[in-house]
Amino acid sequence: MRRLRPLTVATVVAGFVAGAIGGAIALHPGSAPASQSGSGPAFHQPVPAQFRAALSQMKASNIETTINKLVSFGTRQTLSSQTDPNRGIGAARDYIFHTLQGYAAASGGRMTVQEQPFIQPASKDPDARMPHDTKLTNIVATLNGDQAQSVKRVYVVSGHYDSRCTGPIDAKCDAPGANDDGSGVAAMMEMARVMATQHFDATIKFITVPGEEEDLYGSAHFAKVAKQQHINIEGMLNNDIIGSDTGPNGEKAPFTIRLFSEGIPTVLNSDNESNLQNVGGESDSPARYVSEVADNNATGMHVEQVFRRDRYLRGGDQISFLQNGYPAVRFTEPIENFNHEHQTPRVVKGVQFGDLAKFMDFGFNDRVAKVNALTLMNLADAPATPANVRIIAAALTNDTTLKWDANTEPDLKGYEVVWRDTTDPFWTHVIPVGNRTTYTAKGLSKDNVYFGVRAIDKSGFRSPVAFPVPATK
Repeated sequence: MRRLRPLTVATVVAGFVAGAIGGAIALHPGSAPASQSGSGPAFHQPVPAQFRAALSQMKASNIETTINKLVSFGTRQTLSSQTDPNRGIGAARDYIFHTLQGYAAASGGRMTVQEQPFIQPASKDPDARMPHDTKLTNIVATLNGDQAQSVKRVYVVSGHYDSRCTGPIDAKCDAPGANDDGSGVAAMMEMARVMATQHFDATIKFITVPGEEEDLYGSAHFAKVAKQQHINIEGMLNNDIIGSDTGPNGEKAPFTIRLFSEGIPTVLNSDNESNLQNVGGESDSPARYVSEVADNNATGMHVEQVFRRDRYLRGGDQISFLQNGYPAVRFTEPIENFNHEHQTPRVVKGVQFGDLAKFMDFGFNDRVAKVNALTLMNLADAPATPANVRIIAAALTNDTTLKWDANTEPDLKGYEVVWRDTTDPFWTHVIPVGNRTTYTAKGLSKDNVYFGVRAIDKSGFRSPVAFPVPATK
């Protein structure tokens, strides 16, 4: 978890990004078309038997083993030793890399593991946390998809493997980093272990990065390179501080995980800024999809949607992806204990400070990992999010016409139009429209509600919803 300087008003404004649809076929009051309506988390999609079987292989004991191993390196501060085999960030890097290689061996060649080294220049900032040029190394495990039309569509799940003490550039003190962010790394690795043997249409990248505590350096490099290489990342899940269900006063929230997501895009230009103003500042993100597919009895978790990019004055690696135009969200436990974050281990007046493994709940950590895994499995087997979705505003009419580009998946069944009132943060209606790329909702005005479009395949997997922009054709 990187503590940020105060943000401007523009960067903390967020639209509604938690959505919900479900219920029976109904008519909206007035002259709306036949549709599915209800309330609560959106379109709670059924969990396929093969996904439940994969989730059952994920174990809290494996997450505990990984976190204890990471803690055993003493410190993983970004400026710590890269050559000592037992202490420092280099020892952690090598452990993660070789462990992921072992998981990849079970994939039949579909998963590969690479190091992505780069030189991070010394910071010119007066509060420099990178006092000299430093080699940093991202670790990337790629599970390639099986479907030719989908293999270049990529989803990313991440955690950062660096840690810190109270002093942000103290590379000598013990910085166990059990929760921040051993929890995220361990979750990512357990997902990679289980999913390495599974087959999906699209590609999944399991990554871990250093330099997060300094200035999101590892993720910034990964996202920048991905953008330069035109990698089509359609969703990124960041896991940072997901290992405890207990707050500073003993409060418990064992079955809830927060999910932060932006509404107003981090990257604004004259075109999308104007569109957002026209539609009321609303957009969509992977957050709704997480509730649709992973807030259920298969994970045992409730996803608490938080409608902003991150917590006040703080941020994580999802921001690097957002800054490069990729959709990204962040998981964080519901009640943080700040005595256990960014603290040199010590006891003060009987109070234990420090990010120690004894404060972890590995079962909670495992359940959050399952939320991630189930989301990724659905994303990677679902069709792509429809592209170039437009709401036609060429004439004054109380009907609403939507248009979009055709998906290319060979198993595509068709599309669904969704809508909700502008005062409702959840999608409330769905209209199956078949395999077409245009649809007109008679008597339902675009001026009164929000619309979206999603794709569905022949197995029943649905894509995330695409939010339309106004157009004349």
